[in-house]
Amino acid sequence: MAVALITGASQGIGECIAKRLAKDGYDIAINYYPTENDRAKAVKVAEACSELGARAEIFPADVSDFTQCADMVKAVKDAFGSLDALVNNAGITKDTLLTLMSEEQYDQVIAVNQKSVFNMMKPAIKLMMKQKKGAIVNMASVAGLYGNPGQINYAASKAAIIGMTKTAAKEVGARNIRVNAVAPGLIKTPMTDVLTDEQKGKIFERIALKRFGEVEEIASVVSFLLSDSASYITGQTIEISGGLEM
Repeated sequence: MAVALITGASQGIGECIAKRLAKDGYDIAINYYPTENDRAKAVKVAEACSELGARAEIFPADVSDFTQCADMVKAVKDAFGSLDALVNNAGITKDTLLTLMSEEQYDQVIAVNQKSVFNMMKPAIKLMMKQKKGAIVNMASVAGLYGNPGQINYAASKAAIIGMTKTAAKEVGARNIRVNAVAPGLIKTPMTDVLTDEQKGKIFERIALKRFGEVEEIASVVSFLLSDSASYITGQTIEISGGLEM
């Protein structure tokens, strides 16, 4: 059975990806930030994946910490016997305008969003090289493609992930390891549910499909990129935005 590790999988897009990959037949390693609240959420995700027929286990780690990431990859290998797919999904926001942003707000977002991708890819790729196969999907964002006011830290982290994806893909392609990224646009979440019709209308003016995306639509593209159907795709960033900013 193929094994997939998803970071930040206790809720949101990460949770949806975990469930989709469980449906696809993967055994699932669910990473969560080491707090009791996140652990409780991760347990529920694991239970849902198990109901879909997958073996699912939870793994605590602060992905901004290199040692914790390396230890987690080893723990997944010890528990499941292999690591075939990695989804670097963990991320945070600390939004404010550049002139008001603190150094701490900038550094925190870079550490969790961008450095975590290095922290995870290095040990995972070493393992995949030994296995002579593997696939990685990194979570970028349209903010990394177009920028977004109030998100200079977030946009910087996501733009960096796109460059890291291309570089890693060139380095490990000959080892039968593929590395791609997805760049979600405006996705339906509890935060978008509270917007007024007027606010939504202004947003939809920028989107060709005139609606928010669904988390399942992100998960389906991740599923494809990890599958054999995408066996000749690497180094790419797939924008999933309904035609935003075309």
